[in-house]
Amino acid sequence: MNISRTARRGLRRWRWLPIGVAMAVALTACGSEADSGGSGAKKITFWLSTSAQLDGYNDLAKQFEAKEGVAVEIVNVPYDGYQDKLRQSAQANSLPDVASVPSLDPIWMNQLQDLSGTANNPDNKIKKELVSEKDGKVLAIPSDVTVAGLFINKSLFDKAKVSYPTDPSQAWTWDQFLAAATKVRTTTNAKYDLVYDASPARIRAFIYTHGGKGFQLGEDGKYATPDAATVQALTKFKSLNDDKVMPKSVWTSGGDPNALFKSGQVVAYYSGVWQVADFAEGITNFEWAAAPTPAQPVHATDINSGGKVVAFNNGNAAAAAKKWVDFLFQRDNYTKLSEANGYLPVASGLSLNYPFKQKAALDAFALYNKEIELADPISASGQAAGTKLNLDGKAIQKDPTKDEMAKFLNGEQDVNKTVENIVNGLNAQLS
Repeated sequence: MNISRTARRGLRRWRWLPIGVAMAVALTACGSEADSGGSGAKKITFWLSTSAQLDGYNDLAKQFEAKEGVAVEIVNVPYDGYQDKLRQSAQANSLPDVASVPSLDPIWMNQLQDLSGTANNPDNKIKKELVSEKDGKVLAIPSDVTVAGLFINKSLFDKAKVSYPTDPSQAWTWDQFLAAATKVRTTTNAKYDLVYDASPARIRAFIYTHGGKGFQLGEDGKYATPDAATVQALTKFKSLNDDKVMPKSVWTSGGDPNALFKSGQVVAYYSGVWQVADFAEGITNFEWAAAPTPAQPVHATDINSGGKVVAFNNGNAAAAAKKWVDFLFQRDNYTKLSEANGYLPVASGLSLNYPFKQKAALDAFALYNKEIELADPISASGQAAGTKLNLDGKAIQKDPTKDEMAKFLNGEQDVNKTVENIVNGLNAQLS
């Protein structure tokens, strides 16, 4: 629910391909250039922030210019300071024409065009729960989706002769997974069954899969005390942090779960799709695989959006900007973009061929796409709450979940106090 942190995670996803050539574009070149007839723009600007491959956008920009006669100047803005750059541009009346932004900002939100035509086009099949909508207008469409899930040390599973599911539609329960992981650990003398990202988003997934609703934003704009299933899930999570099943250090003292898993001494790691690129290049001492998220009893995960694509109402460039956004999300074009940039798509039902060479990475993307299709709608409720707060001009700057869970795991407070402090800490920022 920390909007800036979620956006940062989304924007640094899947960095498996370096940028071939730096974008040689000055940030001062904002806005559009009118054509000689004054009937519209012959060039528009598109801002985004990514260290991923930009070929997908570059290729579509060439196609768009050929079709519409409008050039798209793609500006890759450094993430640090991106929000400030947008604010400064809004104050100077020099906003870009289109942008993929970390989050919406009240400073410039009233200058956004309505993208309902693109978002609601049945041919595009965009997941409606992920768009940013206010007063019947769609203000932003995510460029892509990020999703949490499970990775296993396949070499350890094979050595222990323990099987695991590969199809999310036949997912194991948490109890089945933990029993399998313990058997692998004891058979192979590994150090831990599981490491688990210390993140509010990741703990949401644990809660949802156990049937809890978690910390939900109510109609009154406040976070409510969660249900009993949420309390039970948090209690179970604490019991797993026993320095045998899971190391307490990850949640209590900043231990690095990524490094622990990559050491080869941990059976499994609950993190997310953004790890695929790192594992494809950085794990050479064992075989890894993505495995279905345990479902007990709910098939769920935590779904977040990547950059939010917006179109600004910049005078004679407005029509071209809207056309560019619509062009990006047309079925065939968005398929190409998702493949080239390695996106988990915001559109449903796409058949994608990613440019990975490693089978484990290709299998991981196939699995994650299926996880999204099967996930209970509650999986997107965390990002939806963050979006709603943004639209209302609010945000959770610091989610208290991690700190309060650390106190709980250390025995400094009980689960009820932990839940109370989380709810109060969230609501204190919304006053």
